[in-house]
Amino acid sequence: MVFSSISFLLYFLPVFLFLYFLSSKKNKNWVILASSIFFYSWGAPKFVFLLLASTFIDFYLVRFMHQTEEQRKKKMLLGLSVTLNLGLLAFFKYSNFFIENVNGLLAATGSTEIQWTKIALPIGISFYTFQTLTYSVDVYRSVHKPLERVRDYMLYIMMFPQLIAGPIVRFNTIADQIENREESYNDRLLGFYRFCIGLGKKVLIANVLGEAVASVMGATPEAALVLDWSLINTPIAWWCILAYTFQIYFDFSGYSDMAIGLGRMLGFTFPENFDNPYTSRSITEFWRRWHMTLGAFMREYLYIPLGGSRVDSKARVYFNLWFVFLMSGLWHGASWNFVLWGAFHGIFLIIERLFLLNLFKKMGGLGRVISLFYCFFVVMMGWVLFFIEDIGVVGKFYGKLFAFDFSPLESPYSTEFFFILFVGICFAFCTLIKPIQKVHDLVFFGEYNTWQTFVMYFVAIGLFILSVSSIAASSFNPFIYYRF
Repeated sequence: MVFSSISFLLYFLPVFLFLYFLSSKKNKNWVILASSIFFYSWGAPKFVFLLLASTFIDFYLVRFMHQTEEQRKKKMLLGLSVTLNLGLLAFFKYSNFFIENVNGLLAATGSTEIQWTKIALPIGISFYTFQTLTYSVDVYRSVHKPLERVRDYMLYIMMFPQLIAGPIVRFNTIADQIENREESYNDRLLGFYRFCIGLGKKVLIANVLGEAVASVMGATPEAALVLDWSLINTPIAWWCILAYTFQIYFDFSGYSDMAIGLGRMLGFTFPENFDNPYTSRSITEFWRRWHMTLGAFMREYLYIPLGGSRVDSKARVYFNLWFVFLMSGLWHGASWNFVLWGAFHGIFLIIERLFLLNLFKKMGGLGRVISLFYCFFVVMMGWVLFFIEDIGVVGKFYGKLFAFDFSPLESPYSTEFFFILFVGICFAFCTLIKPIQKVHDLVFFGEYNTWQTFVMYFVAIGLFILSVSSIAASSFNPFIYYRF
């Protein structure tokens, strides 16, 4: 079940909110937990007991770690907790990838391949694994004491607004809200507005662009393997990757907005996950604005433990950066294209530190303009690696982009596509204009006066009705990050 589905919007959410708001304060967490278990079971009934069991075991491992005073035992229990969580992630997400590559080597040497039954991937495992890690590590570091009740820990891990696709909520930022939080009608209203904005971004923009991408590349990664490349010329390829660039942004940022809005309706403050990333003027800045909670996790729990920038040589700093982004790419998916995508971004981060950022700075105002186009172009080229899994197809697609093939072909793109793409570009870049940036900040982060509340209410209701109507009228409603 995803947020942008009829079953969620018209059935699950209204029933949940009705039960939640009628419940007493001491029972509200029980309502969220029970609803979250049902929510996860709807999409992954075979894995819900695994998630519950691993969460239960991890809770007591961390509790024992906190209670023991012997440092050696603390480290041992932390290691067990981390091994449990990363072990589950490695087994379910990467074992197929590992076996496939081993079999590839065996086949190349003429050896017998390993017989293997492919393992299904539990929904959202990458996200809730990272949250369990923050719990273990934060308690070990004495950043925050552990939760007292196992149900509260299960609520932290399984809370349905952020269970499937984040944002990644670090334990210490939300622990106090789980046990004691204040709710207000104003927060519920602002949360509803934020949810509807995210829903509109996902359904009214991302879905339209995604359908256009699917019309060229196919609806599944496997479809790209049998493409008729004679039907794709350079303009069609460029429109396709441009559409995907904005599809993935409005798809994921819209889902994050919905999660943040739902959390606020329940009294939780989830961290922001996007900050107009396409207005960045470097890849370094882009990663401070895109999937911000993943970047914060990687910095706090991988980059800094590796030594970060406080190491003996610049070469080690560059290696740490590159390695972190290599792991970030692998986190996104068990496929070589994701590894290459992470390495691709890591290389540009190193290049920027070596000389490029200083070069842009020396160019003054012209450098600010050039750096904006440079960053967007690099990110867009990186998305080719991200959305096409087969490396051979990636090469063919890059070839089409730069083949300068303008042979007359029937365009697969509709007038609606070009209009929505234009709207998406405007929304993605409009904050470069300072007065619009102020409006943006008011809409997303401000407190509304009476007339602004009145306007936002009708905007939110309008977006909700349009989105539901669009979902009902179309069978195309994927969520890109659902598989991670």
